[in-house]
Amino acid sequence: MRTVSSRENPLYKELKQLAGSSQARRKAGRTLLDGVHLCESYLQLRGAPLQCIVAEGALANPEVGAIVQRVEQARVHCTALPDALYKALSQVEHGVGIMFLIDTPTRAVPGVLRASAVLLDNLQDPGNVGSILRSAAAAGVTQVYCSSGTAFCWSPKVLRAAMGAHFVVEIYENVDLAALVRDAAIAVLATSGYATRRLYDLDLRQPVAWLFGHEGQGVADDLLALASDQVVIPHLGQIESLNVAACAAVCFFEQLRQNQSVETS
Repeated sequence: MRTVSSRENPLYKELKQLAGSSQARRKAGRTLLDGVHLCESYLQLRGAPLQCIVAEGALANPEVGAIVQRVEQARVHCTALPDALYKALSQVEHGVGIMFLIDTPTRAVPGVLRASAVLLDNLQDPGNVGSILRSAAAAGVTQVYCSSGTAFCWSPKVLRAAMGAHFVVEIYENVDLAALVRDAAIAVLATSGYATRRLYDLDLRQPVAWLFGHEGQGVADDLLALASDQVVIPHLGQIESLNVAACAAVCFFEQLRQNQSVETS
């Protein structure tokens, strides 16, 4: 393990850029995983990172020590930073003090949608995007397609909200959703507060693609027109609509419920 103590160090400068800029992360094709949970999930599901960065004050932590030992055994470079330099990188308040540098996956968009999927049209809140990824992974929906206006999935806030879902699902970004919907081999269901067909009246025992839109404006009109159906989640009370992440979770787990009821019948 080497120690970097200067803010002028080239590695530290690179890490600082990646920590603070989505543009830098997109350009480099790299991002930072901050915290024990994300690092452990990556090791378990994807393998060794490019580099491991640890705060000097965290080296005595047993969880951090175990991760450092695993990555060193895998011949991964580990770098220790003084606590002050590490905190300038980290966006996790009261974090433990370990992060991984990783490549962000790049995938070619499949020609035709055939498996259950999530389509995100211009969702801008990183917390919502991360929560949807987490719910999708938990419900067994493993393909996520994001329009160019959707929050960058490999940003720190999305990563924290998704809690490791990035390493379970396949994420495609800057996707032409209209072309994807137009050519889909499965039903594409768009959620809309103005729809008349209830979610619970649908047969979800076959693969479907779920289309969710902007937090305030919903799914764009051109995509709504292309969708196989528009659905609404019925609710009571004075609230106008559900948060998009909550809406997505209800949809995914209604699909899971229907499929599990078929398996047990």
